[in-house]
Amino acid sequence: MEKYLTAGYYTDADHPAILEFVDRFTANETNLKNKVIALYYAIRDGFRYNPYEVVLKSDQLKASFLLKKTSGYCVEKSNLYAACLRVLGVPSRLGYGKVRNHLGTHKIEEKLRSDILVFHGYTELYLNNKWIKATPVFNEELCEKLGVEALDFDAEQDAVFQRSDKHGNPFMEYLHDYGTFDDLPFDLFVSEMKAHYPHLFVNKITQGPFIFDFEN
Repeated sequence: MEKYLTAGYYTDADHPAILEFVDRFTANETNLKNKVIALYYAIRDGFRYNPYEVVLKSDQLKASFLLKKTSGYCVEKSNLYAACLRVLGVPSRLGYGKVRNHLGTHKIEEKLRSDILVFHGYTELYLNNKWIKATPVFNEELCEKLGVEALDFDAEQDAVFQRSDKHGNPFMEYLHDYGTFDDLPFDLFVSEMKAHYPHLFVNKITQGPFIFDFEN
């Protein structure tokens, strides 16, 4: 369990900016469970979900780097949550899946040339003697635009994804589970991206409404 409590290269729970972030959003909470919940909402709604800027560079995938921005995608937001939980002394690990987004916008599907999202990230935390899944990814404002209930979290039951929108239409479907990791598996992440979206690696895209940048 120790590896799920220790800061990693990407899940850099010992970074001063993360320590400050945790203190800011939990200082007024009276118990551990409420602190866990407060951080979930701080990350879910404090950073706009943005799948249109994916940068596969080691230094920019650290949890602390997201604190320099106002938006991020699932891998970034879940990693930040895992780091924050470790500050609280709550064991955390990172989970990833391959999902089909039934309500995905035409814009992102056009860029990816697929409706399948590779390496969709979530967080698992160990609380009250059990592992619980949490996905602090899709902010409430975005969910309202998509006609989907925002994913709430009570620190007792899994909060993985919304199965349908408010009208019962399918929202997200898990196709493959990559398993869980104590730190972001960068090489596996990149290799899966290359396997599913090889066209994105032909040229770096560093400007415009869709950004895809990567290490040489």
